[in-house]
Amino acid sequence: MQQFEGTVVSGSSFEPVEGRVVVEDGRITAVERASVDATDIVVPAFVNAHTHLGDSVAKEAAVDLGLEAAVAPPDSLKHRRLAAADRDTLVTEMRRTLQFMAQTGTAACLDFRESGPTGARALRAAADETPVTPFVLGSGPTSVLDVADGYGASGANDDDFETERAAARDAGVPFAIHAGEPDATDIHPALDLDPDLLVHMVHADEDHLERVADQDVPVAVCPRANQVLSVGRPPIRDLLDHTTVALGTDNVMLNPPSMFREMAVTAKAFDVTAREVLRMATAAGAEAVGLNCGVVEPGRDAALLVLDGESDNLAGTADPIRAVVRRATPLDVKRVVLR
Repeated sequence: MQQFEGTVVSGSSFEPVEGRVVVEDGRITAVERASVDATDIVVPAFVNAHTHLGDSVAKEAAVDLGLEAAVAPPDSLKHRRLAAADRDTLVTEMRRTLQFMAQTGTAACLDFRESGPTGARALRAAADETPVTPFVLGSGPTSVLDVADGYGASGANDDDFETERAAARDAGVPFAIHAGEPDATDIHPALDLDPDLLVHMVHADEDHLERVADQDVPVAVCPRANQVLSVGRPPIRDLLDHTTVALGTDNVMLNPPSMFREMAVTAKAFDVTAREVLRMATAAGAEAVGLNCGVVEPGRDAALLVLDGESDNLAGTADPIRAVVRRATPLDVKRVVLR
């Protein structure tokens, strides 16, 4: 049995309470309110709702390139770098990125993995020696679903993806798709596929938002990547008013997969509360694909992030949730509890 004491951000309401979290056999068995001496802040470990870990072979290679030239399939710089990388290099670099994610408090990520079954297997191999769980959203032929956890489509303007959507439905796994990143033209076609997750939705308007609400489709947003690629700003407040919104870091080639950085940018640049942002960085991504983490409550997997409330950066904080979202950095991490 393990116990983690301090200010615990507890339950689906993300209420900060003084007390302890009790963990046994990898599960949270109790969250107890109690008077404790510890000044740590205990929150759910992060769930990064959108990554492209294959880009680990091309960090900072796409300087000043736009969306099409940087990452669009099939001939962008990213895809040329992926094609040129041998498997050992790809696995090694993805593993290093997963290790960085573990060190900075991420328990799981929803990864759009290129290169079909071969790409999905490479990510499985990269994850074998790390405590981070990648939820693999594979691409390419439908046979990728024999290896992956779901299907990740590039966008409805690239293909109709009806066959892939049907295969995912038959397999009982999530179908996720990029939509509304460069413009709005692929949003309605993406929604016609009845997806389980939409990614980006930068150019969503009221008609799109109403459909998202009617179809109850969660959305993953990636503000830093959108900024780097100059595609615009996602309407996060409007999205939150219509559906569940999760936070992702997108391409490793563009930004480090730091949820601390993504939360701080989101909290300071958009009309959102700190509690909403923390939920976007944890529970929302987990809920989108059915992971049993992202919330500190009994029965959940013990995926926890313990921050030092007395670090030089966090000491004297008036609001622990705002401190985690807007101020905390990897230097404040005291312990990461993962599998």
